[in-house]
Amino acid sequence: MSNILAYITNLLWSGWISLLDYLAAHVLLCLVPAFIIAGYLSSMVPKEVVTRYLGPKTRPWISYPAAAVGGFILAVCSCTILPLFAGIWKRGAGLGAAITFLFVGPAVNILAIAYTGAAIGLDIALARILLSILFGIGIGLIMARLFRAEEDRRAHNLESVGLFEQQMTVNPGIWILFLLLLAVLIVGTLQLGWLTRIWSSVNLPVVFPSQTMEFLNKWSLTPQGAALIILLIIIMPTAYLGLENVLEKFNNWTYATLALVGLTLLLAAPVFTSGSLVLGITGRLIAEAILMFTIGLVAIKYFQRQELAGWFWETWKFVKQIFPLLIVGVFLAGVIKVIIPAEWIQSLAGHNTLWANLLGVLFGVFMYFPTLVEVPIARMFLDLGMHRGPLLAYLLADPELSVQSILVTGSILGRKKTAVYVTLVAVFSTLAGYIFGLVLAMV
Repeated sequence: MSNILAYITNLLWSGWISLLDYLAAHVLLCLVPAFIIAGYLSSMVPKEVVTRYLGPKTRPWISYPAAAVGGFILAVCSCTILPLFAGIWKRGAGLGAAITFLFVGPAVNILAIAYTGAAIGLDIALARILLSILFGIGIGLIMARLFRAEEDRRAHNLESVGLFEQQMTVNPGIWILFLLLLAVLIVGTLQLGWLTRIWSSVNLPVVFPSQTMEFLNKWSLTPQGAALIILLIIIMPTAYLGLENVLEKFNNWTYATLALVGLTLLLAAPVFTSGSLVLGITGRLIAEAILMFTIGLVAIKYFQRQELAGWFWETWKFVKQIFPLLIVGVFLAGVIKVIIPAEWIQSLAGHNTLWANLLGVLFGVFMYFPTLVEVPIARMFLDLGMHRGPLLAYLLADPELSVQSILVTGSILGRKKTAVYVTLVAVFSTLAGYIFGLVLAMV
């Protein structure tokens, strides 16, 4: 009995330490801006700006790139891409462009890419973007070719109106603010010399009792990491009070939430040394402070309060939808890491073979994880010895080929088209991981 309790305690401890490490780590500099950008795009960029280019009469060299870009702008996960896909398909979008939109959307959304780059590596993140776009367009072209006769009949019988005819103009300030937000994300994640360099140091008038340091060491935390966790804990109820009804009015809790989010980003940017008694002012901290100040000025100058309220609400909605799942996923990844012997992963997917990449794809089919949760799971596999090729294959397949997504896609496209789509995604994802692994071997 004592052995069983000790084993369970070890599992829970591993999950808890993984969660603490995640919350205290540098991923905050990618994840917080990514949530903000996702909410911004969802609120500020009208869907018609993208969907008007997906109509059946649009030239392929316009519709396919538009579908790929649209997936990045409009979708955050497969649960949002599927309704959007159903809408444009039923309103007359070409099959190829609609398929590209369906494939690329959940694979290259801003949250998943940012978190992938921070937790796993920039190489995987860039490969995920590039190969998802190339293969998404390729799968769309193949599908359009295979079902060309059927699509010609559909285009003749279907009168597509409204969605593909609306002309939308976008406030130039939207793109200015988007670039500034993107710069916050990039500055927070890139490991460049001028960003990581300590330009100046400040001695903090703080003395941590030895008992405090011993407690933090026991939980594998630094004072900086503990402070970030405390800020996150404070932000959640503050955000609820300030953002849950933000569409109706701004209140003091709204401003407090914005201030706490900014403080969290600033606290995550510097480097603390000598037991966190010396504050190292990095280029990252300076750049983040300048960008956040500029974002505030642009938001005040170009946007009405109701527009900002819509942005904050969409961001809060994504946080409520995704962040709890992410917390559970990180905890479970820490638990599973203890359960699964590293030898299994190394023997099955420790080398870059077609079979190993196919296994990565199949795991993504039967063990679906919501958006972002697949990233800590992938990180766990990497720590256990999985090759980066099969790892990429898994990341490409997981949001596309879950049982839930297959069933919903089948109800929209029909069994025949869905079967072809699933087969193509499996083949392309397997090849993507294999090719990526070969490239890594040559570098």
